[in-house]
Amino acid sequence: MENGSGSETLGKAGMAKGNEKLDSVPSKIEPFVPRTDHNPRELKSWAKRTGFISNFSGETTASISDIDRNERMDSHRFDLEKGPTDQRGGASPKIEIDPFLGRAKNITGIEIEPVSRAENHRRRFGGEPVLGTKDDESKGNLNGKRNGNVILNGNRRDIPAVNPAAEPQKDDINAEREVEIDMFSDKEETNYGGWRRPSGVNCGLRDNPGLVLLVILDKERASNFGILSHTTLIVPIFYYGLQHYLSLAGSLIFTPLIIVPAMGGTDKDTATVISTMLLVSGVATILHSYFGTRLPLVQGSSFVYLAPALVIINSREYRNLTEHKFRHIMRELQGAIIIGSIFQAILGFSGLMSLLLRLINPVVVAPTVAAVGLAFFSYGFPQAGSCVEISIPQILLVLIFTLYLRGISIFGQRLFRIYAVPLSVIIIWAYAFFLTAGGAYNFKGCSPDIPSSNILLDGCRKHAYTMKHCRTDVSNAWTMASWVRVPYPLQWGIPIFHLRTSFIMIVVSLVASVDSIGTYHSASLRANLKPPTPGVVSRGIALEGFCSLLAGLLGSGSGSTTLTENVHTIDITKVASRRAVEIGAVFLIFFSFTGKVGAILASIPLALAASILCFMWALTVALGLSTLQYSQTASFRNITIVGVSLFLGFSIPAYFQQYQPLSTLMLPSYFLPFSAASDGPIHSGSKQLDFALNGLLSMNMVVTLIVAFVLDNTVPGNRQERGVYIWSRAEDLSADPSSLADYSLPKKVSNFFGWAKCLGP
Repeated sequence: MENGSGSETLGKAGMAKGNEKLDSVPSKIEPFVPRTDHNPRELKSWAKRTGFISNFSGETTASISDIDRNERMDSHRFDLEKGPTDQRGGASPKIEIDPFLGRAKNITGIEIEPVSRAENHRRRFGGEPVLGTKDDESKGNLNGKRNGNVILNGNRRDIPAVNPAAEPQKDDINAEREVEIDMFSDKEETNYGGWRRPSGVNCGLRDNPGLVLLVILDKERASNFGILSHTTLIVPIFYYGLQHYLSLAGSLIFTPLIIVPAMGGTDKDTATVISTMLLVSGVATILHSYFGTRLPLVQGSSFVYLAPALVIINSREYRNLTEHKFRHIMRELQGAIIIGSIFQAILGFSGLMSLLLRLINPVVVAPTVAAVGLAFFSYGFPQAGSCVEISIPQILLVLIFTLYLRGISIFGQRLFRIYAVPLSVIIIWAYAFFLTAGGAYNFKGCSPDIPSSNILLDGCRKHAYTMKHCRTDVSNAWTMASWVRVPYPLQWGIPIFHLRTSFIMIVVSLVASVDSIGTYHSASLRANLKPPTPGVVSRGIALEGFCSLLAGLLGSGSGSTTLTENVHTIDITKVASRRAVEIGAVFLIFFSFTGKVGAILASIPLALAASILCFMWALTVALGLSTLQYSQTASFRNITIVGVSLFLGFSIPAYFQQYQPLSTLMLPSYFLPFSAASDGPIHSGSKQLDFALNGLLSMNMVVTLIVAFVLDNTVPGNRQERGVYIWSRAEDLSADPSSLADYSLPKKVSNFFGWAKCLGP
């Protein structure tokens, strides 16, 4: 063959290996150089002859032949994105032969990618052994995918167990038993070459198991789960779809519980906004799955848009407004969101985002996302503390489920870890119901049905706050909401457009884009995919802008963006299937048309909602800081930039927030930090500009982004130290049909956008 010289040389080396002495085995051999149209079996046969063990992790690889020894050692240690690579390209990496074992050494970081993931999937399920390390095999046992048979749509596929020769059988049994109860550590979180390698997924990006997934457990695995041998488990595909959204319940439904009461809305308005938000999330997720990055990411109301909404809600002109206050503020939010979404869509469709990608790195993303969660510390427990007998058990229970019971599996599913939020909410909600029914919040001569402003007795007035936040029967949303209600555009009226609020939302859309960029990259690694190309990222940002435009027209009170918690969801559910996310989105749209669903969610006590938001905001902080794993975290440069960004990101807004209204009784204490837009220190002569600048500089995430962006792009540092995001190139995906299918648009849509090269893979 034309390019098969490397394979022939390897074959001769493999024949000579059996006849020569061990000390005569050459230390290095010529690498295998595949062609774009070569037979995949040729790679396997070459690997068998050389003893090469693949360490494939979904990352792109390149040559290191032109890198000097010192730079190569530094790359092994710190280049977490690309491994030991050289951007200039070149020959394939050289493989060292162990003279004692007679096979290739397992060099961490050097990888050989299969030509097609579909071919690799066929080999895994078609009876051929899969090349992999012992860690990969033990990890596969932990995920419950290696030992057993699987039937997809009625077609049985045997999965042979691949046991390492030097590994005792007892260890395999222990590894399987760790699936059932593993209280202290997750075995898939193993250190590979300096960074945590993405764990395997149970359902891949393009896997289509149909309506149900039938899993037949063998005798040994069935006994570990405490069930009969050769038992068939029927897992409907919509179960995988719903679990994505249930694990994200805190982000999807709790934002309206904060903003609607602050806007002066009724319980019926809260139910309507929740239904609208569910509809926007379902539609945006389906659109993003088909026309965006095509990653299995749930779209919805992010906490990024919560801070600017509270700034607009607490502006001076709306503080004393009594009639139709909710509709006025909602229309103001709609106009600002529409302008910000148009800017974000232009940023993506024009290809400008591809240029900005060079300046956005983990050292910028990590403190910015962390500031999004930390910004609400003044709201979290001050609201939850109004009813400590509910909020403290709620916080403790969700922590117990997430941390202490995370290793307990039921039929192979870690239910407490996946459904920590909905399970804890249901349990504490029932507990609060019994407290209400038992008279814990009954006060003599006081009625919870009377509004606080109409209470005349001083004794009842001091208990009104407790009754409103703790009782489960104060909401009348169930009685007022209709069974069927379809949210429609402009349901609150014509949007109001002001320069001051529009400028705030334009800047916030940039923050949301930075958040999404980090989520795109992390989610692709979690799903064991190549990172998307800059064109795919631009396409995703553009579609987020379009979906935020829909949110503004429908009146959800918040823009639509990729939820940061997606990375955590893929990691704990092990499901990265587009089809599962799409089916879950269909259920979300159906629930949005059922008015009673929104009414039930609107009936959640405010103290319960605030306590679960304390956990969700803390999780956002943790996910943001975890982005630093892709950079050199021990670098003084990086830790200084992150520390200074976070400190100034809270200290500078604190300076603006000290300018409070003349009468602080007009606002609750937890809303005072968001009132600086109208009372800040900047006075330029233009009220519109003063409001925008004071509002932006009083938001922690905006100041943190500005400081981190400037420092990371001006302070010297090499690519390994900064952890620069490595995005795939269009030619790389074109050479790999499987990766091309992961990100490419549907054929007809791709032909329509063929003129836009900046949006293609």
